[in-house]
Amino acid sequence: MTDAMLAWQTEVLLKREVTREDWTVRVRPELVVEVTFNDLQASPRYPGGLALRFARVKGYRPDKKPHEADTIDTVRAIYSQQDKS
Repeated sequence: MTDAMLAWQTEVLLKREVTREDWTVRVRPELVVEVTFNDLQASPRYPGGLALRFARVKGYRPDKKPHEADTIDTVRAIYSQQDKS
């Protein structure tokens, strides 16, 4: 991700800010972000109960609407199919 992309991302996300507490900034769900990751692990730290391992933003999907994005249910399905050995 380039410096220009990081600056753009910060600007557009802060414009969508709804609340902020400690390390969490909640934004209106208006952008679709494509995220890639190596695997998933159970985590009591996160509300969804899972953590993306080595997650990184691949890009933004202006061709997709928020209702077309995957949900935590999709992430849980991937986790349940993942080799946990």
